[in-house]
Amino acid sequence: MDPAPYLELKPAPRIVFDSLPARADKTRFVIPAGDDVRRINWQEYADGIRDVALHLNDAGLQRGERVAIYAPNSVQWITAALGVQAAGGAMVPIYAHSTAEQAAYVIEHCDARFVFVATAPLVGRLLAAWPRLGGVERIFLMDDGIQQVPSMLTDLALEADDATKAILPAAKEASDRMRNWSQLRVFGAMRHAVSPLTLQTLLDDLGLDDLALMLYTSGTSGQPKGVPLTHRNVAANGSDWLRCNAPLLGEPDEDPDVDLLWLPMSHIFGFGEACLGNTLGFESWLCEPLEVFAKLPSVRPTVFMSVPTLFEKLATASQSAGEGEVARQRLDAMTGGRFRFLLSGGAGLDPAIKRWFHDQGLLIIEGYGLTEAAPTLTLNRPDAFRFDSVGKPLPSVTIKLADDGEILASGPNIFSGYHKDPAASAEALTEDGWLRTGDIGQWTEDGFLRIVDRKKDILVLASGKNVPPANIEQRFAADDLIAQAVVYGDGKRYLVAGLWLEATAFAAWCAVQDASNGDLAGLLQAELNKRVERVNAGLARHETIKRFAIMTPELTIDGGHLTATMKVRRKQVVAEFGHQFEALYA
Repeated sequence: MDPAPYLELKPAPRIVFDSLPARADKTRFVIPAGDDVRRINWQEYADGIRDVALHLNDAGLQRGERVAIYAPNSVQWITAALGVQAAGGAMVPIYAHSTAEQAAYVIEHCDARFVFVATAPLVGRLLAAWPRLGGVERIFLMDDGIQQVPSMLTDLALEADDATKAILPAAKEASDRMRNWSQLRVFGAMRHAVSPLTLQTLLDDLGLDDLALMLYTSGTSGQPKGVPLTHRNVAANGSDWLRCNAPLLGEPDEDPDVDLLWLPMSHIFGFGEACLGNTLGFESWLCEPLEVFAKLPSVRPTVFMSVPTLFEKLATASQSAGEGEVARQRLDAMTGGRFRFLLSGGAGLDPAIKRWFHDQGLLIIEGYGLTEAAPTLTLNRPDAFRFDSVGKPLPSVTIKLADDGEILASGPNIFSGYHKDPAASAEALTEDGWLRTGDIGQWTEDGFLRIVDRKKDILVLASGKNVPPANIEQRFAADDLIAQAVVYGDGKRYLVAGLWLEATAFAAWCAVQDASNGDLAGLLQAELNKRVERVNAGLARHETIKRFAIMTPELTIDGGHLTATMKVRRKQVVAEFGHQFEALYA
């Protein structure tokens, strides 16, 4: 495709409305509807964005104010997000797997007055957290099927423990502030009927340097940090991206690409995919992560964006059928045989997998970035790629390596600092505005960037989710039986942990056990299972520890495992005990 018509920097909502004359009756989204599907055209999509924007404007949303979205993927999700932006606000996504405590922290920290929420379980979490959410004025229920809030409260009252009963008055107050999706749409449409020029005025007032979204990213310890990004940050990155990848994409309004969109929109990868679809006119089929393989053969996407895990599974399943043409036929049967553009992100993909796909005539594009860079810094591209690298810098991005090899980045996509956290901002940005990525890089002789190490203790799962292990490990700090816990799982599908017992406490525990049957090891395993599950109960699903092992010998300062202040030296521990960690995946 020729990218030139799509390179102008625009706020995301403007792109939808500017494209309406050519696309109004065409399909934008396809969603499940029982045994069939429902198609949503561009006009219907735009009308939803308009109604959200006008109602929020009527409710007093001010320029740059944050509005939280706590929901799984849906057309309503992206409609709400762009509606917030069209009204001059900044949308703040909250992962659907976030606990009540995690969601409350984000809503409270970003000072959200309005919250969009979907599904009864997520509404229940908000109700449980309501005493912390005094600044929230209105909750919008994105699913009209959630009509049971009063009955939820009644059930809570009947079955609750004392702690839950204590929050019921606040939860009832929250239910009084709820408005469902249909009500929001009606109010927005009425406002448009009375004042049909208001939306255009709002869109005209949007500036590239206005705040567009705020994403919360995992810190190495403590609570997540808010990353504010402007419309310019995001649009500049999108324009660069199009310049690099245009040769693999179809002509937007002549040969529109079909996209299977399953990545969470609450992550910048999934949100970026949805916004790219707005720019290039994708027909996007929404599906749940567990349904991807079932949907691929019938949807037959030309565009497929994924974390590494799914590409690995596709390659493994194809190779199991045989070699050469047999493997390619198996791949086509599983995917519909129309792949044209493939993008892997969120974590590193095994070069062997990339080479295998390339042998089948399919190039998987992979790059490197982080949320603070909105998000991409480097890309391999159709005319310049190395499978042992993360590509070359984007056209408007400059990268250099610090004296210790840390990757530093500058460009219009780089954020300006964390929300309400000047200390963390000073650590993340140099005095002259270069982003410290926390990763150690190395240039190849032909100008490609490799990632050779990570300065920050962040584990990146094969699913692309980032997990700061210290946030989990510190939950074991008060456990008298466990001296140290070390979480492991970089590049893996799930987390495991090594547990080192505190000798004195372990001896005391043994002394009071009834081990008459000789199964002290079984009793210990059961006891540690309970303690790990207590920790897991307070974590999001992808953060939970699936398996653990008791490890020896003990971790010591003299052995190089601990600092003088008793902090774990992760690299040294993994180097020495790596085989034991790896055995937990056997």
